[in-house]
Amino acid sequence: MGAKRLSRFNDGLEWGMFGLAALCLVYYSFEQEWAKILEAVLILAVLLGIRLVVKVTKAVLFPLLRLSILLFITLTMFIANMFGMYGVIPHLDDVEHLASGIILGFVGLLVFRQVSKEASPLNGRFGLLPVWFSWFFAIAMAGFWEIYEFTTDALLGMNSQGGGLDDTMIDMICGSIGASIAAVYLRTQAKRDKLPPRS
Repeated sequence: MGAKRLSRFNDGLEWGMFGLAALCLVYYSFEQEWAKILEAVLILAVLLGIRLVVKVTKAVLFPLLRLSILLFITLTMFIANMFGMYGVIPHLDDVEHLASGIILGFVGLLVFRQVSKEASPLNGRFGLLPVWFSWFFAIAMAGFWEIYEFTTDALLGMNSQGGGLDDTMIDMICGSIGASIAAVYLRTQAKRDKLPPRS
């Protein structure tokens, strides 16, 4: 699928997600299920928030990154939370951490390009630095997320790391595997001089 077709697909997917979240908001408002209403509002806020961040920072999400983010929101916020599939789909939490590692790898490339102000960072002095940066960025963010969960558990009495050390390590391993998948993909694209474009 070409970049333009993928962009059009992303547009349709995003509007569909807006519509589904709005439909859930209306339905659960009639049912007076306040937790589900909050989840629907949160989904709408996240979708609008992404648009706002992109507009303010003037970053351009390349189509594959945008698709990854939209699918991740669908998986985590719709399937897992809104429709309560955590107890139905085995290892769903592990899949989420794996997917987040892939997305963060792509985000790492976006961050590198924003910082370096280069449209095509592999053409010239940077070599494979963008790929390495993306990999380390994604793994670091996976670790940062576990620190965040540990902190909220300790300070707010939450139970994000219910599985203790094993849960933490599995989450970090899954995130690191996802980061490695993204890095291998970016390395392959770099060899072909086809890293995801800025637009």
